[in-house]
Amino acid sequence: MPHFQSEGYEIAYSIYGEGPSILLVHGFGSNGKVNWVDTGWVDSLVRAGYRVITIDNRGHGKSQKIYDSDAYPSSEMAKDSVNLIKFLGLKQIAIMGYSMGARISAYVSMSAPELVKCAVFGGLGERMTIGMTTSGVIVDALLAPTLEEITDKTGRMFRIFADHTKSDRRALAACMASSRQRITEEDISKIELPVLVAVGSEDEVGGRPEPLAALMKQGESYVIEGRDHMRATGDKQFKQAVLSFLERQYPI
Repeated sequence: MPHFQSEGYEIAYSIYGEGPSILLVHGFGSNGKVNWVDTGWVDSLVRAGYRVITIDNRGHGKSQKIYDSDAYPSSEMAKDSVNLIKFLGLKQIAIMGYSMGARISAYVSMSAPELVKCAVFGGLGERMTIGMTTSGVIVDALLAPTLEEITDKTGRMFRIFADHTKSDRRALAACMASSRQRITEEDISKIELPVLVAVGSEDEVGGRPEPLAALMKQGESYVIEGRDHMRATGDKQFKQAVLSFLERQYPI
C-alpha cells in the first residue's frame, strides 16, 4: 500500500478504479481492506463507475501505530482524510464513513466543506451527538490479557473484532480513549451538503438514523432492516441505498 505523511504520521491508502472519486473511511478496529474490500463495497462502487479511495486511519491497518490518546480525537483523525484529498490533488469528492469513520467524515464535512460534494454516515446515527458510554469497558476489554476474562457483551464484541483484524490492541485502546468525542447538535446542523445517514434497525451502538439526519439541511435517513452494528457493514440493501443516493447527489 502507498503511504503519505499527514500531521507527522505515516498514513496508508489504496486506490481502485476510475471515475468520480469517493473516499471510504473505516470504523474502529478495522482497516480499508476489512471494512470496504472484503465486504464488497469497493467492487460495487467501481462497477458503478467510481474511483474508490480507502484510507487506513492512524493506529489502524498499515498506518502508523500511536500509543498516545491525544493523537486520536476524531477531529484530529479527520485531518488525515482532508490531507489525503489534498495530497491526491482532488477538488471535490464524496466521502463515506462507517461508525468511527462516520464521525471522522462528519468532521471532514464540517472542517473542509469545500472538498466534499456529499457524504454518507453509516453505522452511526443519534449517538454521534449523544456520545458513547461504553468506551471504558471497550478499553478494558482491549487491554485484557485474555478474551475469557471479559464478561461485558460490548467489550467482548470489540475485542473479538480486534483479534479478527489482527489489530494492535494497545493502539486501539489509546484511540478508543479519545476518538468517541461527542459532536454537538449545533455543529451538525451547520453541515449543509447532502448527507445520507444509514444505520441498522438492531444497531444499539449507533442509535437511530432519523434524529441525526433531521438536524441537517439536506439530511436523509435509511434504516438497514434486520442488521446490527457489525452485520450491517456489507449489507446489500445498504449498498443499494448508497448507490441510489450517489446517483442523485454525485452522478457519474
